[in-house]
Amino acid sequence: MARQYDTKTTIFSPEGRLYQVEYAMEAINHAGNCLGLLASDGILLAAEYRLVTPLLDEAGFSEKIYRLDKHVACSVAGITGDANVLTEYLRTTAQKHIIKYGEPIPVEQLVQSLADVKQRYTQFGGLRPFGVSILYMGWDKHYKYQLYQSDPSGNYSGWKATCIGKNQQQAMSQLRQEYKEDQLPTLQEAKALAIKVLSKTIDAAKLSVDTVEIATLQRSDAVGDEEPVTKVKMMDKEELKILIEEHDALIEVEKQADKTKGLKDKPIT
Repeated sequence: MARQYDTKTTIFSPEGRLYQVEYAMEAINHAGNCLGLLASDGILLAAEYRLVTPLLDEAGFSEKIYRLDKHVACSVAGITGDANVLTEYLRTTAQKHIIKYGEPIPVEQLVQSLADVKQRYTQFGGLRPFGVSILYMGWDKHYKYQLYQSDPSGNYSGWKATCIGKNQQQAMSQLRQEYKEDQLPTLQEAKALAIKVLSKTIDAAKLSVDTVEIATLQRSDAVGDEEPVTKVKMMDKEELKILIEEHDALIEVEKQADKTKGLKDKPIT
């Protein structure tokens, strides 16, 4: 039955489904995980980085996290070629807004502009949806810190904590348990939580500085007559290494505590 309706994006199946959009979503479900966390003093994006081969020259190149402007960045899951086209569109849109209005583009306006493009690709024949989901983090004077997620259908939504990629369901389940909505974590706590979630959802045998990318967005303090500045920072390998070592040490302590508790609870025969 699906074969009659899955060759064109403009035809609904009798069940009201657009199969091409669903296929695009399936492409995302095979991609590495991307995680977004809203903190009280900033935002964090963490991504699983898959090094296909050590022969690949990766110097200065980020496959998963892209800086779009001084106040906004994004992480992508899906087809890298599609992601490159969309991130270039986002950067161009942000710069056009600065040239026209003399100020940075509001984050949601930037997200919505690309969501409109994605939606149009589900309406016209001869086109296919972009096989990319995107997490955005940004700050503007209207809504302060913001975290958004968009999918191939053109839908987007705001989040406090979310994940896209292969092990999305597992990551979201853990975030529901660990993330406290009534009290936002600090950025340092969000970093520790991101490492904890990724360590349990990553495909690699063990978390390492070569398998994870983390970027943060914060507002700097005002200095003298200078106004605060929004900064997007890619975490370096040394800081990542410290975070991973702290996580591994905490896991080891928990294992020892469980082992000790098990010995105490064991009945004496």
